[in-house]
Amino acid sequence: METAIQKRIIDLLTPVAQGAQVTDVRIGLGYTCVQLDNGQAGLAWTAKSHAGSCSHLPTAGTLAGQPAPALLSLLGGLGQSLAKSVGLATANALAAGLERPTATSTEILELIDVQPEEHVAMVGFFGPVVPRLKKIGCRLDIIELDAKKGGTLTPEEGKASLSTCDVAIITATSLVTGTMDGLLSGLGNPRAALLLGPSTFMRPKVYAGTKVTHLAGSWVREPGPVAQIVSEGGGTKILKKHLDFATIII
Repeated sequence: METAIQKRIIDLLTPVAQGAQVTDVRIGLGYTCVQLDNGQAGLAWTAKSHAGSCSHLPTAGTLAGQPAPALLSLLGGLGQSLAKSVGLATANALAAGLERPTATSTEILELIDVQPEEHVAMVGFFGPVVPRLKKIGCRLDIIELDAKKGGTLTPEEGKASLSTCDVAIITATSLVTGTMDGLLSGLGNPRAALLLGPSTFMRPKVYAGTKVTHLAGSWVREPGPVAQIVSEGGGTKILKKHLDFATIII
């Protein structure tokens, strides 16, 4: 089911997508990468597949060569989440060809300057960020779907945390899972609410009227190496030297 944010992304990019063609699609274990005929590429988190067979995407073998609007539409379609990963990666590739919004290279935690007395709600487990927040001494609640990660809250348990936090850090994978609208509507009045991760759709316009204050994501600088790393099961740690990380203040 299409969400409001997904619809905004599709509506924004549909004119941009006209005439563009997808030249390559890689669905890796961690990320999905889509490349266009203009040389631009985009990333998105690869959703977990629960296929009952060894074929995880019925349209496999037909995606490369498709017109970009067809794959962009997958983001808001009724299909499985894996198809939505392809849709978001296509959206990020299309957006990469537009003029970049004003951004800063200042590291996000330095930029928002979390204080010891503050309450941070984190949706998604961001391994490198957690110890830094704990060192600050702030209250940190981590909301996770994966129950295997100890010391975290379930989405139901995390509702109260989101409604009272000073700072919200939300994984951009919620653009794929379709949970972003619900997460944003559940926020109280945080002084900062940021979307974080390479899946982040880096166009402020689609978040107008929401409580999102920062977009902390990346653009693909070197599509060739990124496609290879994605195909070989690599994640952010390996990809980062081929990406341009930035933060957009809304």
